[in-house]
Parts: sequence; C-alpha cells; structure tokens
Amino acid sequence: MLDFVIFAVTFLAVLLIAIIWIYPSSKKVTTIPGLDPSTTEDGNLSDIARAGSLHEFLVETHARFGPITGFWWGQVYVVSIASPELFKAHANVFDKPSELFKLYEPLIGPLSIQYTNGSEGRKRRQFYDRSFEHDQLITYYEHFQKISHSVEKSWSQKTEHDHIPLSEEMFKYSIKAALFTLVGESFNDEKLLLSIRNAYDKAWGEMEHRLTDPVVPSENSPRTKQLDEAVNYLKSTVKKIVDLRAAQKKGHLLLDEIVQLNTSEEIISSDIITYLVEAFHTTANLLTWCIYFLATHKDIQTKLYSEIVKVLGDKDEVDNKTYGQLSYLNQVINETLRCAVITPWTARCQDFDTELGGHKVPKNTPVIQALGVVLQDETLWPLPNKFDPDRFSVEQSKNRSPYAFSPFGFAGKRKCPGYKFAYMESSVLLSTLLRRFEVSLCDDQVAQPVYGLVTHPLDEVWVKVSKRK
Repeated sequence: MLDFVIFAVTFLAVLLIAIIWIYPSSKKVTTIPGLDPSTTEDGNLSDIARAGSLHEFLVETHARFGPITGFWWGQVYVVSIASPELFKAHANVFDKPSELFKLYEPLIGPLSIQYTNGSEGRKRRQFYDRSFEHDQLITYYEHFQKISHSVEKSWSQKTEHDHIPLSEEMFKYSIKAALFTLVGESFNDEKLLLSIRNAYDKAWGEMEHRLTDPVVPSENSPRTKQLDEAVNYLKSTVKKIVDLRAAQKKGHLLLDEIVQLNTSEEIISSDIITYLVEAFHTTANLLTWCIYFLATHKDIQTKLYSEIVKVLGDKDEVDNKTYGQLSYLNQVINETLRCAVITPWTARCQDFDTELGGHKVPKNTPVIQALGVVLQDETLWPLPNKFDPDRFSVEQSKNRSPYAFSPFGFAGKRKCPGYKFAYMESSVLLSTLLRRFEVSLCDDQVAQPVYGLVTHPLDEVWVKVSKRK
C-alpha cells in the first residue's frame, strides 16, 4: 500500500511538472486577467486570425477583460494596455519587443532601427531626428506644394464623370514627397515611382498576411520568391539613391544623417527602407481616409473649404505662417487618424520586472499599447464611429487626457519621428485640392477597413471631382 501511495504521489508530481512545462498558461507569474492559449504551440494566434486582425482581437479582448489584459503570441506571453492612465504609466519606455515585429524583418532587415534597442537605438534615433527639426521641416513646404500642384494639374484634366483611384493617387503623392524631402530629388520618374509602389505592395502584402496566418510559406514557395524579388528591388533602388546622393552636396536630409552615422551598408539600407515605408505608407492611407470621409460628409468638406479660402486668401500655397492658422483642417486630420484608426497598435518592453495597473509585469514581457482601442473607446469618444472633427475643438479638448489621442504612439522618445512631417504633407495637399475641387464618391461606396500595422481600405476608393467656381 505504501509503495502504491509513493508511486501515486510521484506520478502526480511528474504529471504536474509536465503540465507546467508544456502548457504555457500555467507559467504565468502575473495576476493580469486574460486568455489561456488555444493551442500549446501557437498560443492565441489562431484567435487573432479568427478576429480578422490584431486590432479587432484587442478590441474583443479588452471589452471582455478590461483596460489591461494578457494573451499568448505563440509561446510568448504578451500584455496589452488600453487606457490613458496606463499609457501614461508606460510613457517613458523606449525598447521594442522584436518578436512582435519579427514578421516585418524580411522587408526592413534584422539590423533596422525597428529592432535596435538600448543605447544604440537611442543614438540612432537622436541622430536621425535632426532631419525632422523645425528649421528643416519648413524647407519642405516648397517640395510639398510643387508635388501637390502636379496632382491638382492632373485632376483638373478630369471631367465630372471620370473615376479617380484615390488610394493610388495618394500613394504616388506620398512616395514622391518622401523621396524628394527625405532622400533628395534623385528620382522624378513616374514609371520608377510605380515600380517602387508595386514592389512595396508585394512585400507589405506578404507581411500583413503573416500577421494573421502563423504558417510561414517555405523558401521555395511562390509567395516567398515574390517577396524576395520585391525586397531585392527595393534594396537595389535604395543603393542607387545613396550613390546618387553621394555625388551631390550633403545637407541635413534623413539620408544624409543615416549615411553619416553608419558605416554598415546593411544598416544604411535597412534604416532608409524603414523610414521610407513608414513615411509614405502612413501618410498615403491617412490622405485616402481623410478624402473619403470628406467626400461622405459634404457639410464638413464645405466648412473646411471656407477655412482654406479665408486663411490663404489670394495665395495659392501653404507656408509656415498659414499652416498654423488652418485649425479646422488640423481637426479634420486628427479625426481621420482617430476614426480610421490609422495606427492600431505599437509595443514596448523592459528588461526588469515592473508594475502596471496594480499587476506585476515580468521582465522582457512585450506590452502592446492598444492605441486603436483607446481611439474608439466610447467613454472617451461618444459615438466613436461618427466622423466629427469638432471633437478636437479647443473647447472639447481642454479636459481630455493627452494620452486619449496618441495616433502616432508616445512612449520613450520613440513616438513616430515623422508625425509633424505627415501633418504638413497632408495639409498642403488637402488645401491645394479642396480649394480647387469638390470631391464626391463614385457609386456611394462604403470603404471597408483592413487593420494591419497601418489601416487601409480593402478595395480601391474611387472618387470624382467637380471644379469649384
């Protein structure tokens, strides 16, 4: 009998150890509410795929568990926070958890600043930020205006019955603006710009596919070959840009700062691709959604047109002085960032145990900052799906926490470095186009959002324009 008892106790102890070792949920050393893994190997990745995107999964999970919750990214335990108070508590964290952004490594490279933490990451970021300082930014107005006028000229040749592919147009504008102002006027070839866009679309499409599908295609699969071809094209194009810029007078463009700081060609290529993608991808989708919302809200479009005419007067261009006077335009852009959830999430981590919301967060735990969940929190934004720029009036904003609206992130001096660049670039184009045209949708489209790392419409958005008298 004693032998049986010893055997039973030993068996149960071994079984318990096996469960702890094999089943991730039992390894949690935190009281944070959340999900157990659906499978041992993939954690909750299948739940993310079922929800449609990480953002939609976070919306569901926070609705169920509150402003702080946890789940499993494969074998990695992840915490997600979604409240201004928790954002504020996490505001000074710099390092990023590479495992959550690993899917984008084939595009931007393992040495990208996206994966560089600690002193090296801070040094790079501080050096590169010089190209986004105020004195440098104001030199970009001329470039933005020049490219905006080219879009205006193209649209002026359209009739009221012509259909304009909005997303394609906004990407062309944003790619031009990024190339001209961040890496110099090395390229001004429409075919080349389209080739860059096509290569980028193939690479980015594969990255977003992997965000919801845990099964990575084999090295010899058509998807992998297409990705490799696209990335190799982008790298070779960047090398041409660097070589051409080397023969020109140096300045304070982003490319100059990257080349000056680094000797590694791989780091130079990776960081240029990283910044270019972030620059034109975010702004292109911001502009697409903004014009879509204006086309579906004619009263707001009319009010904005009136402000543009009043502020610019007889001038046909936006400059540093008039830019600051376009307050309603700034509200429209802010409401677009909020309503469309342009950037749904980002993430940080720390190499020591911390506390969030009264719960222990073990060291090296990835912490997702669920920006999009907060941007559509109905307790902060009544009727959150309604497009209403008046939410950002001085009166309605004065009692709102600054962390309730963080569309470009906020934490640890790692906020999107080009957010001012994006506001300026968008303001110049919108002022130029809306001063000349009234924009309408074709066939009463309803754009369906796809929540990737940046939110974009599922299908092309088609618009038509009529010239203002």
